[in-house]
Amino acid sequence: MKNTVFRLLAFGLLLFSFRLSAQPDCASRSLRIMSYNIRDGRGMDDRTDYQRTAGVINKVAPDVVAVQEVDSVTNRSGRTDVLRVLAELTRMYPTYAPAIPYDGGKYGIGILSKEKPLSVCRVALPGREEARTFVMAEFADYVYCSTHLSLTAEDQLLSLPIIRGEVGRCNKPVLIAGDLNADPRSEFIRELGKDFVILTDTAQPSFPADSPDTCLDYIALYKKGDMPLSLVRNGVIPAPVESDHRPVFADIVLKAPRETIFRTAPYLQNPTGHGITVMWHTSVPTCGWVEYGTDTTRLTKKQTIIDGQVISNTCLHKIRLDNLEPGQKYYYRVGSQEITLYGAYRKEFGETAVSGFSSFTLPTGKTSDFTALVFNDLHNTPGTLHRLYEQVKNVPYDFVICNGDIIDAPHTASDAVGFISEINRTVKADEVPVIYLRGNHEIRDAYSMNLKEQFDYIGGKTYGAFNWGDTRFVLLDCGEDKPDDHWVYYGLNDFTQLRTDEAAFLKEEVASPAFRKAAKRVLVHHIPIYGKTDRYNPCRELWGETLSKAPFAVSLNAHMHRFAYYPKGEAENNFPVVIGGGYKPEGATVMVLQKKGKEMSLKVLNIQGETLLDLAL
Repeated sequence: MKNTVFRLLAFGLLLFSFRLSAQPDCASRSLRIMSYNIRDGRGMDDRTDYQRTAGVINKVAPDVVAVQEVDSVTNRSGRTDVLRVLAELTRMYPTYAPAIPYDGGKYGIGILSKEKPLSVCRVALPGREEARTFVMAEFADYVYCSTHLSLTAEDQLLSLPIIRGEVGRCNKPVLIAGDLNADPRSEFIRELGKDFVILTDTAQPSFPADSPDTCLDYIALYKKGDMPLSLVRNGVIPAPVESDHRPVFADIVLKAPRETIFRTAPYLQNPTGHGITVMWHTSVPTCGWVEYGTDTTRLTKKQTIIDGQVISNTCLHKIRLDNLEPGQKYYYRVGSQEITLYGAYRKEFGETAVSGFSSFTLPTGKTSDFTALVFNDLHNTPGTLHRLYEQVKNVPYDFVICNGDIIDAPHTASDAVGFISEINRTVKADEVPVIYLRGNHEIRDAYSMNLKEQFDYIGGKTYGAFNWGDTRFVLLDCGEDKPDDHWVYYGLNDFTQLRTDEAAFLKEEVASPAFRKAAKRVLVHHIPIYGKTDRYNPCRELWGETLSKAPFAVSLNAHMHRFAYYPKGEAENNFPVVIGGGYKPEGATVMVLQKKGKEMSLKVLNIQGETLLDLAL
């Protein structure tokens, strides 16, 4: 009894651990597949209980299950549509295939699936004691088949060419499951093995349920070229009473087609310290790398290695290229190979995808000329982004700054990745780096704490400083626009400490050689602290003394959703302050910050391409 309890607990933990293994920002291609001869819900205790049958299925939580010995509105079942009842109890779609008329109704097999089939095909099979059938349900990525073969070896062998003919026409992975009524050593199983790979463990018996000594239930994969999946685990479900058969299951991972592996194009981050970071997303867990060089024929391969391990089996890839030569044009491409199984002692791989070549050039310390585009407050609005970009797409630019409230309250990784990818694709972030600053809306909702994973922040913080040539950029993070003790934050914010830390950073920064030697200095932060702004303005209290003496050429701000310009001294500001517009078309703006030699200028354009400001700095 103790051993049985232990096995049940271990099996439950095994199932639970498999479900937790999928990464939340990856498209799941893992499947739990199952086969169960339910004996029409009648258990070894001779009691019919469809709720009990459904309970077995629900505990396993399969994505799809082949079921055999299923009545449909027979007198024996009390005129019950058994598969439909099981579908309701398991919250799955029913696909029924009657084999014979029986007791005022029908008797046959079926499929229960979480996903609604795209198409269904039913095929008659031979059976001299009773007619048999075979049902195929097509899904987006695979075909699942259920059958219950004849008791006679001759009819089993006659069924095989019919099954081969049907599955051979499919252009997706095909899985067949069911009660095959054949011993693993039988001629039929040997013949089946010529075209199919059996995924279940034939050494584990499945019949009879109370004391199994024979394997009759199988799940198999039709072989057609390379293996289209990895088998993670399999087993027989401990269900000794609910039917006369025990269910079998297999956990598999379908391999992704090569053309679907990349979820995003590569994008450039953190162009500092003679280096740059290349990031991209894949749709499935992969091992990723960057190949780069000064031409496309001699490339160096780079992976991220931490504590001796290559960072892999992930959908988010972040690889730093260091020791680059400023002013030199580099070419690069990224590669990703799918990892379908990452075990302690066994790993399996799928297809490899390789991007086309992109290029970038880092500025030298003497670079005096550059052009930067500045977007703000897009709030997940691609229409506004595209219309603004139309006004500047013909301007050659070196990098892009996104000054906060670009991503609006990300709830999941997919929420964030979707719009970040839209921006990166639009501004061609595979060839120009994009610097993302955090606004107050990026701080909100469940994924906000993990949003930093999508970027490589300069200095590893949401604030910092960097040089583009001889111009120094100082980036600050104002945090939220309400006090930390506001009820809406539920006591989970402490931006007072963040701003205090930044005050110390800012004081050190303006005294640093890099700041003092810069030809021009640009301040960028989301919430403005001068001019018409929020009543709650702690940044001015903490940073104001330092900023009142700091020789910035301009401060670029956002947040207010309306364009504004404050010349130096107009609002107690020690430098010009320019505030970008909002996400609505009538108020949206894009900034073009440009430096040529010793001269710096800033243009602000609206969505119609009209110049709202042309300022010499």
